[in-house]
Amino acid sequence: MENVKKGATIQSLEIGMGIIDLIAKHGKPIKFSEIQELSQTTKSNLYKYLNTFTQLGILYRDKGSGAYLLGSKLVEYGMAAVDQENVLDRITPYLELLNSKTSSTVLFSIWTNNGPMVIKMFNVSQGFNIGATIGTLLPLFSAAGKIFTAFSNEDIIQSWKESESKRIPQEQLQQLEKEILNIKEKEIAFAREPLVPSVSSVSFPVLNYKRDLLGAVAIVGFSEQIPKSETDPHSEFILEVSRQISESFGYK
Repeated sequence: MENVKKGATIQSLEIGMGIIDLIAKHGKPIKFSEIQELSQTTKSNLYKYLNTFTQLGILYRDKGSGAYLLGSKLVEYGMAAVDQENVLDRITPYLELLNSKTSSTVLFSIWTNNGPMVIKMFNVSQGFNIGATIGTLLPLFSAAGKIFTAFSNEDIIQSWKESESKRIPQEQLQQLEKEILNIKEKEIAFAREPLVPSVSSVSFPVLNYKRDLLGAVAIVGFSEQIPKSETDPHSEFILEVSRQISESFGYK
């Protein structure tokens, strides 16, 4: 009985993890037929595995190409596995400071395969609707969305950008391209009422010593309370906090 306890495994789970491992090692989105060929799993069983993993967020299926890649849930697991929660631990005092000084809601979002996702929130008023909560995927035209557009690797965000751009008039997209250049230089982004009427946002990147984007901090509140440009006195304070946060990760 002792040998059974040590050696017993669940074969279906081993097969499923083998499929995930195959997709992870492939290094780019992979289609059903390729997975089936490489895994030698029957089509009917493979469909069940992929459908289950997609519904759980373990995998993500691109609606355009039908190809599979690792999902947002694995991002969360990966953060825990490599102790990336230290990022939150390190920036939390700054988020609390921003929350207190601006009297506005403060969000921290990270990149997932589905787009920027809110993973931390400091809310001034629980009854105040900002159009987002923990787990919300932020759109391209939000202040945080602009930050991810400006500082993320183009290959990583391309699919998301293309999907988001379909819902935006061409004139606004052209204006956004010009705005992104300024965001890269000033390291701050603004959005006027992107999700909810009368609610605007300002956002800045959290960068490390390699200038990699670790996430985006956004301050969200009534439009009259949120600065419109980097020359606003309130923006000076926000930029100073932004510098302090990124410097704590070695960014100069």
